[in-house]
Amino acid sequence: QVQLVESGGGLVQPGGSLRLSCTASGFTFSSYALGWYRQAPGKERELVAAITRHGGITKYTDSVKGRFTISRDNAKNTVYLQMNSLKPEDTAVYYCNALRRWGAYSDYDVIGYWGQGTQVTVSS
Repeated sequence: QVQLVESGGGLVQPGGSLRLSCTASGFTFSSYALGWYRQAPGKERELVAAITRHGGITKYTDSVKGRFTISRDNAKNTVYLQMNSLKPEDTAVYYCNALRRWGAYSDYDVIGYWGQGTQVTVSS
């Protein structure tokens, strides 16, 4: 059974940083590209960042480029999202998932069920 557990969220002031972690089980972690997604209240879930199986290629949505960094540790079955220079518009529930294939990032292109995610709130 595919399981993904996100952690590391919290309340942070604008300009602050957080590091999210997602630990996976139930599938061969190193065989899949991974993505971090977020969903803000009243909005659809969107891809924030993605990383290929061995970390050689990364992709970011335009609004986080230069501020967020995705990385992975295949030995620990964990993917990370380092978030710097946080803005109020980054407030959302953040989720991770494994991608069926690189280049397809919709809610239907992932292999796991969506968990509870981790809440990130950016506010002064």
